Amino acid sequence: MAEVVDEHLVAPRPHRHLAGLSGWAQAGTTPQVHHGLPSPWLTFIVTLHDPLVVAAHPDPAQRPDHYEALLGGLHTRPALITHGGRQSGVQLSVHPLAARGLLGVPAGELADRDEHAVDVLGPWVQDLQDRLRTAVGWPERFAVVAEELAGRPELPVVPELRRAWALLTRTRVPVAEVAADVGWSARRLHTRCRAETGLSPQELRRVTRFDRARRALAAGATPSSVAADHGYTDQPHLTREFSRFAGLPPRRWLAAEGRSVQDTVAPPDAG
Repeated sequence: MAEVVDEHLVAPRPHRHLAGLSGWAQAGTTPQVHHGLPSPWLTFIVTLHDPLVVAAHPDPAQRPDHYEALLGGLHTRPALITHGGRQSGVQLSVHPLAARGLLGVPAGELADRDEHAVDVLGPWVQDLQDRLRTAVGWPERFAVVAEELAGRPELPVVPELRRAWALLTRTRVPVAEVAADVGWSARRLHTRCRAETGLSPQELRRVTRFDRARRALAAGATPSSVAADHGYTDQPHLTREFSRFAGLPPRRWLAAEGRSVQDTVAPPDAG
């Protein structure tokens, strides 16, 4: 009988512009359909063995595909990822305001898209994957990621955009007041936010709230307490929003997913 492997690990954050770094390896486990949920972070996955199979993308017009390394933009609908009982890889959750420097492309150009990372980022992706595949054990793999990121440039972000990000993702200040706070018109805030993140200010706020809510649910909080703690009008409001972003209501999502790769990423705290 083949040995069952089921490993999920979270690494110490190796770079201030990452919200999380995790690794996973499964073999001989039950085939699964995983919901890749919206979050305020870009998704960069580098596989270690079998390619990642995306059966449905956030953009329904994008065709299913297999990825040796995937770069995904911010989105408001789930992706569906399948595996037949064997998968492994490393996942980086990248701050969208750092995308121009770390990845060489603004996050807005990746909105609702899953791309072959090598097509967007160039040959260094293949070099990174080769190093990860020859590394021995998770500490060495995570060290490889830290070393690779240390060599990537950082570009300055205008203070107004950084301030708007903080207000939109960490407070409940109305969007019109966010624009006034940073000295921009509502239209300019909308344009700059969508260009740099791929989401409008309202969408970014809702996705961030959803991301925190689903982490709280995964940690064992009840839907009623999550609704009260995260600014939803009531539990039905939480259920409607959750169903939109996850494709399932909260309790069905918890039952279907169990422990998933995405849930191993630590709660976001990147500035």
